[in-house]
Amino acid sequence: MIYPKTFVSISILISLLLCPCQVWSQSNGSTSGTQPDAERQRGIQFEGKTQEASPDSLHLIHGFSVGFDGVGLIMYGVANYGQIEAMARLNLKEKIFPTLEIGLGHSNHTDDATSLHFATDAPYVRIGCDYNFNKDILSRNRIFGGLRYGYTNFKYDIDGPDMTDPVWGDVAPYHFTHLKGKASWIELVFGLEAKIWRDLHIGWTARYRRRISQTKDDIGQAWYIPGFGKNDSHNFGATFNIIFDI
Repeated sequence: MIYPKTFVSISILISLLLCPCQVWSQSNGSTSGTQPDAERQRGIQFEGKTQEASPDSLHLIHGFSVGFDGVGLIMYGVANYGQIEAMARLNLKEKIFPTLEIGLGHSNHTDDATSLHFATDAPYVRIGCDYNFNKDILSRNRIFGGLRYGYTNFKYDIDGPDMTDPVWGDVAPYHFTHLKGKASWIELVFGLEAKIWRDLHIGWTARYRRRISQTKDDIGQAWYIPGFGKNDSHNFGATFNIIFDI
């Protein structure tokens, strides 16, 4: 029976010795040690609020972006048509993105069946707006849906084999330059965009284009419309964009 009593006595003695140390550490922590904890707590609370931020907590103008289309640039160099295209857009609360796209459309195409050659180099412009459907607006990864209005006023050349009069046998060259054309269209846009590093983003868009109006020369219509693509009543297209947020 001696050992249990001795153990209890020793435990009480140790508790009495440690009590002042605990009181001192708590009082010291309230002045110095608590500061990092408070800072950490405030940091955690701030991070939580940031993750739960809504568009209403952001500035109306949250910045703007500039970029270019890589697909059109590659096609410009290796295919019989393509475009050099740059874009600029405004960032409104990470949700709404008014967008301007300008470019230079190029074509140098010869039809295998008719031997008609078509060429043009002309500017175009598109203006529209995208909406970010991604709920996590602070991730800066975006899921876009939008609309564009496109317009171009261009000149084009048409060349073909000489034409021979079947009656008189006269030969008339089929060579026409600086023919004039205009066209306007709308585009439905869907795209994805991912943050790669700091303010660098990459993304792609898929587009359905529908021609609104077109004027053409009496000689013949253009095979390619700058900014629209092959000259049909509708057209599908895509872009691969490299974008910098500013």
